[in-house]
Order: sequence, then C-alpha cells, then structure tokens
Amino acid sequence: MAAGRSGGRLSRLGLPWRRPAGAPGAPAAPDEGGSVALPFSDRAAAGRQLARRLAGAGLPADTLVLGIPRGGVPVAAAVARELGLELDVLAAHKLGAPFNPEFAVGAVTADGTTLTEPWALDEPDVTEAFLERESRVEIARAREREERLRRGRSAASLAGRTVVLIDDGVATGATVHAAVLAARARGAVRVVVATPVAATESLRRLGTIADEAIALATPEPFIAVGLWYESFEQVGDASLAEILETGAAGARGAGDATEDDGGTGARGGPA
Repeated sequence: MAAGRSGGRLSRLGLPWRRPAGAPGAPAAPDEGGSVALPFSDRAAAGRQLARRLAGAGLPADTLVLGIPRGGVPVAAAVARELGLELDVLAAHKLGAPFNPEFAVGAVTADGTTLTEPWALDEPDVTEAFLERESRVEIARAREREERLRRGRSAASLAGRTVVLIDDGVATGATVHAAVLAARARGAVRVVVATPVAATESLRRLGTIADEAIALATPEPFIAVGLWYESFEQVGDASLAEILETGAAGARGAGDATEDDGGTGARGGPA
C-alpha cells in the first residue's frame, strides 16, 4: 500500500442535516441557512451544487476536473461546465473480495497504481496471489475504459496542475484513495477530492491523503450512495463518452474566452 499524505484539510458542509424522504426516519430537510437538501435530484444537479462550493476554493484557471467513472463523470461534467474548467476521466476500479465482489479490499487505476487495504489479507480467501491476479485484471479493464471513454483523445496532462477528483459519492473511499495516489504520481501539485455525499469516516481519511476533501453532506448513517439521490440510474459507457466529448469541446471554448480575458482564474472564484 502506498503511503498516504498527512496534513490534508477536511471540509464538511450540509449542516444542519435531516434524513431525506425514502430513508428510515424524518422527511427531507429544507435548504436552511446554506444547508444541503437531500436527496439530490440527480448527479447533474448535485454537480451544480458542488460547483458553487468549489467556486470559492481558489482554483486556478488551469485546474483539471477528473471524473471517476461511472457515476463521477456526470457530476464532474457539471462542475467543469459551471466553472469553465477542463474535464477528463480517471478510471479507478475496486478490488472486490472473493466472497463479495462489492466489498472493496483495494483498488487500482489505469496507470497501474495499486492500493491494498492494510487489513485485506485478514479477510476470508484473500491471498497475495488473489490480489495480484485481480489487480492485473482490473488495471487492464481500467485502461480499456479510459481509452473507450476518450474516443481517441489524449489524456490530459496533470503535471504541475491542481486536480479536482470527483465521484458521485464516497462510501469506503478505496477507489478515490487510489485515484489520489495516481494523480500525484502523474505530477499533480494539488489534489482536491470533491463529492456531493460521503461517509464521515471515509471523508476524514481522504482528508489526510488529498490536500483537501470536500463533501456537501455527510449523512449518518450513510448506508449507500444511491440512497441520497432521487434518480440514480447506472450510466453506460456510451453516455459517459458523450458527456466527456461535450465537456472537451466546452473546455476548448472556455479556454479561448479565458485567453481573451487575460486568464484570471476559474469562473466564479479567485485565481
């Protein structure tokens, strides 16, 4: 497991918070005094709210927004569009346990970055051989996905840039953790993790790895990401590729406008 970076800051918004309709307990909270009303209507709406939070984060004009597929891409696209920033993708795949593929014992990214949870080998049937085999498979799948989603476009350079890593929610945080390590390995000088909703403890851990970890809401009990969205349909790769292609075209137009304006920083925030 690669070493984490200490000293990150943890940002938490969405308080006061009350449980949304559809969850056990009270109905949804109104948006009172800057609080976040849950559930979000969909990923794009959540992304627009997240963009408003990031507008005050001091992001430079060349900040790169990276969506983690699948669900992170529509959120990232909304953020990039609202702030006039470049959009790309960073595929991170979980390493699922043999007894439950949805239970992450680690994660990998397309560049070969591999994260193994320190407790992984204590789980039933998880061995070094299993982790090595699964890592090879998932790295290959992540590379194929990035190529498929970019449709022949080159990957954006991270060297010397601020990067905002976005997922539609953070449960265990394993894939986002791996994505942070990958972004640093590719030369990012500042890595901000941003998500509409996160489990409190996972967000805290990510705040010690990234330079900043931001969530609009940290409901308790968290249960699952999908609970906090009214619409949470799975997004296919074809749709994601269209979103990224549209975002790439928009970024080119925004870049031309920024040059005309003198390149003072991300729209809506200081440089």
